[in-house]
Amino acid sequence: MTKDKKFKQPEVEDEEPNIEPEQVEENTEETEQPEDELAVLAAENAKLKDAYLRACAESENVKKRCQQEIEKNTKFALSAFAKDLLTVADNLHRAITSVNNEQKEQCRPLLEGVEMTQSELSKIFAKFGIKKIDSLDKVFDPNFEQVVQEIEDPSKPAGTVIAELQSGYLLNDRILREAMVIVTKGGKK
Repeated sequence: MTKDKKFKQPEVEDEEPNIEPEQVEENTEETEQPEDELAVLAAENAKLKDAYLRACAESENVKKRCQQEIEKNTKFALSAFAKDLLTVADNLHRAITSVNNEQKEQCRPLLEGVEMTQSELSKIFAKFGIKKIDSLDKVFDPNFEQVVQEIEDPSKPAGTVIAELQSGYLLNDRILREAMVIVTKGGKK
């Protein structure tokens, strides 16, 4: 067994391994570094999550605002067209009120045709949310009426609408045209 190789087992010493202080510091830095990286990544993750949630919220808000804008535009898109039709309603009303009692029998078929046309126009107005403002015998409201003239009338409270020269209209509860009215001055308040 001269050429046999003997396996030598390492001798176990009771001494602590000979580690230099520099190696110990490096090892602690290596273990601390992943924790620092983990903290940095967690902070970055939180920041990105916050940015994502804010972007989602902003997207939802934009979607809601667009939907509201579309509804508003749809609701009030026909305001210019409706304003032009108001003159037609005024003219139909004038045609009906211009016929006096003596002429009613002679103009009966014509008057009925004009009244039917006015009735049909009123139905269409109602269908599209156009309402006439009722002003007569009510206290003047500057939001819906415009004073054209004031008349002394001590029998009625001051500011009462006694005549309507031009009817006012609302489109879906928004003023389409103010009523032109005559109000009282003097009288009781």
